Formats: sequence, C-alpha cells, structure tokens
Amino acid sequence: MSLERPDMAGVAPHIVAYIEALEAEIAGLRGARARGRERAAVVDSEEIFEPSEPPTTRNLITFSAGGLVKRTPRHLYDRQRRAGMGIFDLDTAEEDPPAFLTIADQSQTLVLVTSQGRAFPIKVGQLPESPVRARGQSISKWLPLLPDERLALIFPDQGSGYLILVSQRGQVRRLRYHYFGDNLQPGTLLYDVRQGGAPAAWCWSAGNADLFIATARGNGIRFTEAQVPVRGCLGIRVDPDDAVVGVAAVNDESGVFLLGADGKGTIRLMSGFTPNKTPGSGGKVALKADRLVGAARVGDEDDIFIISRLSKLIRFRAAEIPAKEGVVQGVNCMALRGDETTALAVSDAGYLHLAR
Repeated sequence: MSLERPDMAGVAPHIVAYIEALEAEIAGLRGARARGRERAAVVDSEEIFEPSEPPTTRNLITFSAGGLVKRTPRHLYDRQRRAGMGIFDLDTAEEDPPAFLTIADQSQTLVLVTSQGRAFPIKVGQLPESPVRARGQSISKWLPLLPDERLALIFPDQGSGYLILVSQRGQVRRLRYHYFGDNLQPGTLLYDVRQGGAPAAWCWSAGNADLFIATARGNGIRFTEAQVPVRGCLGIRVDPDDAVVGVAAVNDESGVFLLGADGKGTIRLMSGFTPNKTPGSGGKVALKADRLVGAARVGDEDDIFIISRLSKLIRFRAAEIPAKEGVVQGVNCMALRGDETTALAVSDAGYLHLAR
C-alpha cells in the first residue's frame, strides 16, 4: 500500500514533530531490516542508531521548567548521528517544557538551587527510575518553593574541587566542595541574589583552571579562576537585554561546546580564545547565534545530550562536531521544526563536565 504524505502546513508544530519522530523510527526499522539482509556482503554499513554503552548506574535526569523530574539510565539512550531528529523524552505539557538536563550516578546527590539562591540536596536514588518516554513526578516534596521562586540550577555533588556559580548578570562565586555533601542543609542560602540576580550557570573545577563564561547573545570571556575572591566578583559585564547561560573550567587544550536555540553548535577551542588579564569586561563574540542556550567543556570521547522545547532528545558523539579556533555560526546538531533547544549535558564514562 502506497500513501502520499499530506500537506501539514496548518498542523500544530508539536503534532508535526510527533509524526516526524514516528517516521524516523519507521525508517530506522526498515533500514535495520535491510542492513540485516546485506550484512554478509557489506562490511562498513552505517547505523542510524548505535548501541550507546553497556548497562550503567549513571542516569540522565530531565527537569521541566515547572518542576517535573524524570530519571532514566543513560545506557537506554542510543547514539544517533549529529543533526538527527532525536526521540521523545519527558512527557510534559507544552506550557511546561524541559528546562534542565544533568547526568549523575545513582550513588550521587543532586543539588537543586532556586532563583532565590537557596540550595536543596536530593539523593539520585530517591528518584524513581523511568523509561525514556515518561511523565516523571513533581519535585515539590524535595523543593518547597516560596512565592515567586522557581528552580534555577541542578548539579550533582562531585565531592571534591570547587563549584563555580555564575548569576544571570555575570556575578561569580567560587565555593569549596565541603559546602555540600552532608554539610548542606535544605534551604541553605548559597549567595545573595540581590548581587547579580538569580543563579544561571555552574561547573566544577579542580581549582587551577581558567573560567570561560558565555552569554545568550553569544559573547564570552575567559580569565583565571584564582582571581575570583572569596566573596565573589563580576566575571563578565552583561548588557540589560542579555544574560549568562554557561560556564566551563578550561585551559589552552580545552574545547567548549556552544549550542544555539536553533540547534546549531560548535566546539570552540580555547587555544583560539585569548584569556583576559582580569575578570569583569564585556567579553567578545564566541559564537554567531541569535540566542545561545548553553556552554560545556567537551572532549573527543564525550557524548553530547540535547533536549528541545517539544521534549525531543538526541545523543551523539562530540567528535562529530568540527572544532574551531575562530568565530563561526556552527553546524546542525539537532533537526528542529517549530521547535528550539532548551538544555544540554556533556559526559564521558565517568565524569560530568557541565549541564544546564
């Protein structure tokens, strides 16, 4: 039976995205069947999906803007090629899109930070394990929000080094790991949000790196983290219509993955991004993008996870993205239609670099 694809110009974007995802799965099944028949004769056939890894205790954890959370073993997410359509992940209402991704081992503790700078610990193992496509559950019992307070950051407690926190307006704080773990009491105030606004980005650092901070308009700055005093300082000067979206601990050999809301991204090599002598300037262009979503340190062996507003998620190898020393517009990382990316996470087999 042969059917022609109807004109879907007037169909809602989320319905079109759902149909396209089904078409991609059907195409993948047909391709796998064909490859099975040809495998004896073809040695180097390419896979649309490839097994990601053996079973692991590490999990991909998805949060919606409104406070739904889902924990799924990382190995259940197969790798695709860069610029694929992805698969549906968190089942949530259109008005409550996915907003945060993080990767953590089942034995770790997550720290949830609110827009008022308050921190709440939660054991990863307390979150029920879910399949890839699932609704998740409310975090309200672990995160008692005040009026006009919202979830702002999620990160796993690493147990060593320094946590770097950057506010929306570019204020930087550097906190030793012992602030967290068993010492962290629910509701602890990490910093005064009147100085720089709500927390916007985080990363862990060993303590001897440079910090690379990126804003939504694609600007970035790099400076030595040792220049951040105990009480914090201005890391990057941010225009009123801009905001910080990412931070990474880097050195000259590092690459930083930059992702735009349009699904395009690049790996910006720090060998081509000269550090400033001091923090606090306006930065310079890091990626040509209408709106940057996040930034994360990345290596060739790492995997990149990206999720969209319509809850489509893709996993692919970082090595598929050409690394550049100069300013570029980026390459397609995720196929989007009537959609935009909202968050990313980068991880290898044993260490989470950064998630937003």
